[in-house]
Amino acid sequence: MSRFEFIIGPNKSVVNPAATPQGFRVWRPGLIAYRDAQARQESLVGQRRRWSFDLLILLEHPPVITFGRNARQENLLWNDAALQAAGIDCAASRRGGDVTLHVPGQLVGYPIVDLNHYQRDLHRFLRLLEKILICTLADHGLAGESQQGKTGVWIEERKIASIGVAVRHWISYHGFALNIDNDLSAFKAIIPCGLPGIAMTSMSMELGRPVDKHAVAETLTGHFGKIMQRPLLGSYHDTTTAQT
Repeated sequence: MSRFEFIIGPNKSVVNPAATPQGFRVWRPGLIAYRDAQARQESLVGQRRRWSFDLLILLEHPPVITFGRNARQENLLWNDAALQAAGIDCAASRRGGDVTLHVPGQLVGYPIVDLNHYQRDLHRFLRLLEKILICTLADHGLAGESQQGKTGVWIEERKIASIGVAVRHWISYHGFALNIDNDLSAFKAIIPCGLPGIAMTSMSMELGRPVDKHAVAETLTGHFGKIMQRPLLGSYHDTTTAQT
């Protein structure tokens, strides 16, 4: 997962008139099918202009290979039979970038953020997401880093987190996937992010022990607030269609 998709819509002069967000809310729905999560994001992007807060969605997906808008078919290495035998679905994605894999044990984050309040700078937003992930890893004893010309987070030459976003009317969606204690073997099905020879790793692999996914989510939520400079306002409830 890398880079981004940008859709400004028919009126390029549209500016969100809302004041600076009061803070952000967190929605943690658990294990959600990728297509369902993507459809829900589309709806939430449309609602964001009515809110006085940003939203951070933290969840997991059943095994699925997703194809960004820049994906190349040759980066899928397994045929349909092999994918079916492994229980891996495939889905097109609105995000930018190439091909990636989601499996349980990852922490997947989808920030629904109004970038009108972040200088309308997509590259800066990507760097902020990388910083959030790097700080989260540091709190758990791991030295993550960004790499010149590559989006995501690495430990030496091993990739531990992927990032791919989309933007509509300056509202971000899609986001990042941090490998915590997921099975890495399924990455053999793809050339991750279209980078040949890439080695994927996870927090549990690097630390040599199990890692508490909920503790990582709490750590990441704290760093999201600090780095995005927004206080945590509490949880988001999916049954509420218009929160303020």
